[in-house]
Amino acid sequence: MSAWALTRRGRRTARRASDSSALEAAARWGFAARGVLYVLVGVLALRIAFGQGTQEADRGGALAEVAARPLGSFLLWALGIGLVGMALWRLSEVFFGAAGPDGHKPRKRLLSLARFLFYGFVAYTVLSFAAGSRGSGSGSSDKQSDDVTARAMELPAGQWIVGLAGLAIAVSGVWIASRAALRKYHKHLKMGELRGRTRRAVDVAGVAGGVARGAVFAVLGGFAVKAAVDYEPDKAKGIDDTLRSFADTPVGPWLLALIAVGLALFGVFSFAMARWRRI
Repeated sequence: MSAWALTRRGRRTARRASDSSALEAAARWGFAARGVLYVLVGVLALRIAFGQGTQEADRGGALAEVAARPLGSFLLWALGIGLVGMALWRLSEVFFGAAGPDGHKPRKRLLSLARFLFYGFVAYTVLSFAAGSRGSGSGSSDKQSDDVTARAMELPAGQWIVGLAGLAIAVSGVWIASRAALRKYHKHLKMGELRGRTRRAVDVAGVAGGVARGAVFAVLGGFAVKAAVDYEPDKAKGIDDTLRSFADTPVGPWLLALIAVGLALFGVFSFAMARWRRI
């Protein structure tokens, strides 16, 4: 058999694998795992808003919360494996395109690549935490942000790198919030299976959750830009400090509480995506 025929056969096999029910199940598991993390971060942030929180409201705090529960170790592994499934599904979209008429466009493939890298990193931190390397997943997101920003600023043109990265994060936050407000997620859902109260509930969770998530990313990116402009790495903030900054506004802890509820709702929306998302 020629090399060309072998290559073509390999591509067909990979294509079938990307369309398999196993990969679909992995993607849905990934959405459910993402939902758990966002619900927990939202709950932790809500506790902070009312002065009752001791854990940091970020991924590390969420993982510590899971670990403290009965069967916590099992749940951590389940979350990590689910996020691996999410990453693999996004990787399949890079090679074979996403669902939908424009899923094969280069822009969609690049977005899938960015999501693959993101979820791959998150899966690694969760699995490292589950395996006992507590520093990998539970380290303060604020300290990690300071450290990464400081190292980046030491590079040639580091100030520009940090500033542009912060701007990209801020713009992505606005993009996430606007798409949620416009209900762009409808095209990814099996809308024919959603009726009445269920559809309204999904829309409430999708809009409120997406806007809250986008607001957090926008503010997070803004802090990175400020750190670059002032050349002060410690002004870059992680998720926990970014959330706490909402409580420093004239509205006080009520804005943080609103954002916290929104993040929890995004977790609920992720559960809906696990059920009705087109894969």
